[in-house]
Amino acid sequence: MSQQVETPPLLPEGIRRRLEPLMLVAKKVRVGAIKGDRRSIKRGTSIEFADYRNYVAGDDLRQLDWNIYARLERPYIKLLEDEEDLAAHLIFDASASMDFPPEGEPEQHKLLYAKRIIAGLAYVSLTSGDRLTLTAINDRRLATFGPARGRAQIIPMLRFVSDIAADGITDLDSALSDYAIRARRPGLTIIVSDMFSLEGAYLDGLNALLSRGHEVAFAHVLAPEEVRPPVAGDLSLVDVETELQQEVTVDGAMLGLYQQRLAAWRADIREECLRRGAHYFPLETDAPWERLILSDMRRAGLVK
Repeated sequence: MSQQVETPPLLPEGIRRRLEPLMLVAKKVRVGAIKGDRRSIKRGTSIEFADYRNYVAGDDLRQLDWNIYARLERPYIKLLEDEEDLAAHLIFDASASMDFPPEGEPEQHKLLYAKRIIAGLAYVSLTSGDRLTLTAINDRRLATFGPARGRAQIIPMLRFVSDIAADGITDLDSALSDYAIRARRPGLTIIVSDMFSLEGAYLDGLNALLSRGHEVAFAHVLAPEEVRPPVAGDLSLVDVETELQQEVTVDGAMLGLYQQRLAAWRADIREECLRRGAHYFPLETDAPWERLILSDMRRAGLVK
């Protein structure tokens, strides 16, 4: 069993403040599940209170809670239960290959990086009143949090994400196909993984989610050492998931070939996603994780 890396808090206060005014947006979810840009979704049509979120320009002032404003001098919008809210599905890879690098810079650990992305997206989802489901996948267990809604679920969400450890292997095709069958409502589905799946397969799982009406995004997480391996000489490489061993001689030519194939692999995933209308974000763990949410996903229209 891999040991969980000791880490600082998943969501530092400064980053939480930057995430606070954001919301997740799905524009390709099958008609009937959500109306697209959620700024235009009717709110306040039912009588059951769900939560508050920050006021943003363009919100209906009739939904402003003036009592809260009088006490706190901050504008909040009341959210009421509505069948047309966003279903946010956040899936992250918790297989043994995510426990990398095992030593060195903790901030560049792949599982920690994935957890921070998931926690950040989940924070945005819960503060804006989405119906959130988190799922950690490997072949040893399927850990799920939710469906949950509202700010009261933030602390339990952070505990759930923090407690996940990397172990076993991940078959993305099977995991995503099974998820597509189990998920009751299509929505925005974001998968955070290193994409080291059995035989590299993921397209059947992606197609299954798309066929059920989900809008899908992959956040492809790799460590710098996996992109630019700092190794040379005669080596015995062992796959941490399958324990298969391979003897190799690494020199400049071999490293060049490796990087060409890595670039081709990423380009192929991007092309397959683009062809199907899915989103693809290649990431390296030496870059700030919050950039994905605050910049990349905003440009792609998934965050507003």
